[in-house]
Amino acid sequence: MKKIGFSGTLDPITNGHMWVINEARSIADEVVVFLSQNPAKAPRFSAEERKSIIALSCAEQGWDNVQVVIVKGDYTARAAKKHGVDCLIRGIRTTADFDYENLIQQTNVDVLQGAKTIFVMPPRDLGSVSSSFVKALEGPIGWNWIMKKFVPGPAYHAWVLGWLRSEWEALWDYAHADAPAIAHADGWFVRLTGATAYGGPARHYHNLDHLVHGLCEIRVWAANTGAEPRDVDIVKQAFWFHDAEYHHGGGALSNEEASAQLWLASGLHHDLGDAAELIRATDHFQEAAIEHRLKRIMLSVDLAILGQDEAVYQNYAGAIRQEYSHVPDAKYQAQRGAVLAHLRRKAEAGELFGDAYFADQYNAQAIANMTREMAQLDAA
Repeated sequence: MKKIGFSGTLDPITNGHMWVINEARSIADEVVVFLSQNPAKAPRFSAEERKSIIALSCAEQGWDNVQVVIVKGDYTARAAKKHGVDCLIRGIRTTADFDYENLIQQTNVDVLQGAKTIFVMPPRDLGSVSSSFVKALEGPIGWNWIMKKFVPGPAYHAWVLGWLRSEWEALWDYAHADAPAIAHADGWFVRLTGATAYGGPARHYHNLDHLVHGLCEIRVWAANTGAEPRDVDIVKQAFWFHDAEYHHGGGALSNEEASAQLWLASGLHHDLGDAAELIRATDHFQEAAIEHRLKRIMLSVDLAILGQDEAVYQNYAGAIRQEYSHVPDAKYQAQRGAVLAHLRRKAEAGELFGDAYFADQYNAQAIANMTREMAQLDAA
C-alpha cells in the first residue's frame, strides 16, 4: 500500500496513538496524520501546535515517512481521498470503540464516499491510554511523573510547559497586569524554562519535572494547612528561582546565592528580599546559618521527592546520577552514600522535614527509599 491515513484530535498525542502510527508504517510506504480542527472542541493546543508536537514525536523515533495535515471544515474521510489516501487506520481498544468506529466507517464509505478504515488492536499495556485519560491525570502531586509514561517526549514537554505557564500567569496575576508587566514576566518565564535554566539539556533532575513537582507540593500544602496566601506566594516565588542557577562547583557564588541574586535582578515584585532570603535558606550545607520564617516549608518542599513512591524515587536517583555523570563511580558512591546517611539520620530523628504536614506525608517512605538506595550503592 502506498499511503495510509490516521486521524484524530490528538490533544495530546499518546503512546497509544504512536503505536497505531507505527502499525500504519508497517503496512504502507507513507503515513498521513489527519489532524482534526473541530470548532466544537476546545483543545489545550492549537492545531499548529499539535502538528508540531506530532512531527517532533515522529522525528524522535526516526520516522521520516510520516506527514501531518490539518483538516479544516471537512470530513476526514473525504479529506483523505483528496490527498490520495484510500484507507484510514484506527485503534480499537474496547467493544464500545468497535461499535462507534464501525458506525463511522459505514458513514465514511456509504454516505461520504470517503476512505475505508482498517482496525488494529493495541497491546494490553496501551489498551486504556487515550488523550482523555492523559488529561485526567493532571493536577495531584506526581501527575507529571505518571503522564510521562503515556505520552511521547515532545508531547510531555509541551504539556508541562503549558501547565507551568498557567501557574506562572496566576502567580503574577496576568488577568489584571498591564502589557509592559506581562511582557516583562513573559521574558522571565522563557528564561527560567529555557536552556539556560530548568529546561537545560544537562538538567537531569533540577529541571522542569522538579519545578512541576515542587509547585504541586506547595499547592497541596497550602490547601491542607490553610496557609496565608502571601506566604504561599513567597514560597512559590522562591521555588521558581531556587535552582535557576545550578552548577557543579567552581563558581564564585553558591548555586543558592547565584539564584537569589537572579531573583533580586528580576524586578518581578516590589518586595524582593523576602523570597531572596528564602532561596538562600535552601542551601542544605548552611542550614543552621540561614533563618527564615518559611524555611522549614521551603526545605520540606525541596526534600519531598525523597518520600515519593518507589518508582518515582528510582527515577529521581537515576537522574541525580546522570546530573553527576562527570564524577567517577567509586567517588559518587561514597559521596552520595554519605549524603543519604546524613539525611536518613535526620529522618530517623524526625528532623528531615521541618514541617509536620510533610513529615506525616513522607518521612517513613523517605527512610525506606534512602535505605534501599544506600544498599544499592554498597552493592555496586
